[in-house]
Amino acid sequence: MNIRFRFILILLSVTPTMISKIFKAVIMGPPGAGKGTISSRIVRDFGLKHLSSGDLLRSQITEKTGFPRTVPQAEALMKEQEINTVINLDIPFDEIVKRLESRWVHLESGRVYNLLWSPPKVEGKDDVTGENLIQRDDDKPATVRARLETYNKQTTPVTEFYRKHNLLQTFSGTETDKIWPEVYKFLSNHIKPIN
Repeated sequence: MNIRFRFILILLSVTPTMISKIFKAVIMGPPGAGKGTISSRIVRDFGLKHLSSGDLLRSQITEKTGFPRTVPQAEALMKEQEINTVINLDIPFDEIVKRLESRWVHLESGRVYNLLWSPPKVEGKDDVTGENLIQRDDDKPATVRARLETYNKQTTPVTEFYRKHNLLQTFSGTETDKIWPEVYKFLSNHIKPIN
């Protein structure tokens, strides 16, 4: 089973006048937790750069060699890069199943729709091209539950590793819009927002 873990490393350079200051954060959470959404809001509100391991390491993830999935990989990352914080998105698994089973995609463009909060204008059709949307096999409830169980087993030691190093900041909830203000407040104590 392809377990697509996404750990997003954000290299946040502050402003041109403070270019020497770089804030490095790892964002982790199960599939469908909202890592991409949180990352895009960090980029938007703090005017910073974002590197996604999902984008950078797509082939390794496909081959089940994504990074950091294990404590030795987390240790290796910390030897190579100073990590300022680890943002852990803790979303109830039932919520994630609901989110993912409602997700449909336009494969050619990568546009994502969610029947709960951002449905297509015409059911089952892409807003731009009118082509059919599909539900990925990874988004079907039984597959999602299996992926979440594997995620939980494999990442618990990694989150504990970061907790022991006083890097882990966990944000819990069921909605990204309610979690985001807490993440924003936390980051604002470390780097200055652009707004």
